[in-house]
Amino acid sequence: MRYSLISRFRGTLFGAFLGGSLTSGGRIQPQKYPDFGRMAILGTESLISLGRLDLDDWIGRQQQASLDLAPTDIIIATLPVALFFHENPIKLRRNLLHVLKIWDDDPVVRDGTLAVGYAIALALTEKLDPLTLIPQTISFLEETPTSIPKKLLRIQNLLEQGAGLERVQAEFAGKEKLTNSIAIAFYCFMSTLEDFRLAVLRASHNGDSKVQDATGLMAHSTGAITAALSGAYNTTVGIPLNWRILLLQKNSPASELTSFDEMLELADALVAVWSGLYNNVRQDPKELTEDEFAISRVALLSVYAAPRVIRLR
Repeated sequence: MRYSLISRFRGTLFGAFLGGSLTSGGRIQPQKYPDFGRMAILGTESLISLGRLDLDDWIGRQQQASLDLAPTDIIIATLPVALFFHENPIKLRRNLLHVLKIWDDDPVVRDGTLAVGYAIALALTEKLDPLTLIPQTISFLEETPTSIPKKLLRIQNLLEQGAGLERVQAEFAGKEKLTNSIAIAFYCFMSTLEDFRLAVLRASHNGDSKVQDATGLMAHSTGAITAALSGAYNTTVGIPLNWRILLLQKNSPASELTSFDEMLELADALVAVWSGLYNNVRQDPKELTEDEFAISRVALLSVYAAPRVIRLR
């Protein structure tokens, strides 16, 4: 393997966390943490705690945190499910559709969730080929009334033509903001496949494009999706050190994860549960003593088991 699976889990979660905190000027605002990131954290904690997908638990956690997710938020909120079921496309699709029942049944949100989740699954299994990614993703979506397949095909054509970011932003400046945001995220990821920093900066760049609204919400969504895709592909190795250092600040409430180390702990625990080591993982790593944490950290990083070998999922 080029990178370990645990580093890809880390890169996906932390990438989305970072992408949602990045401003259009390339600055990180640790205190400005969108609801979609908080819901992704709660969903990850639910999977770690129960070892399975439980909608009632997700709903309870969302209500307790008083989160009101917009359609653009839901794609990132479902990332933990994409990670947990990445090795089996059938289960991946079924569980992504299942978790979407928590929110409104918007066909665009559904297709966006499936597209991003499938691309991340390909990256985690090291089967992501930029030449076939979009056709494979469209096939995974199956028949749909949305314009996402058409726009993804257009992105592939633009990539083949070597089109620049300004041309892509100008072409995707219509009213369908969510589909445009998804398409641009795929463009930014695929046009700078090996460069996490550049991909995220390009995704967060506003310029003169009408794609971004006045609040910057679409910029955050595009940046978070791009960063999740690139993080799954390039892992934490590709995330600039200075960005990691900036996110070591802990200026938000204790109920939110704002540090790089805490996000790594959450990703480590999710991998452990996925691999069958859930009995050795506590829901909150903060509960461990210093010695217990050191021992568990080594175990999480060095012990793996294929899914369904230790237990059925």
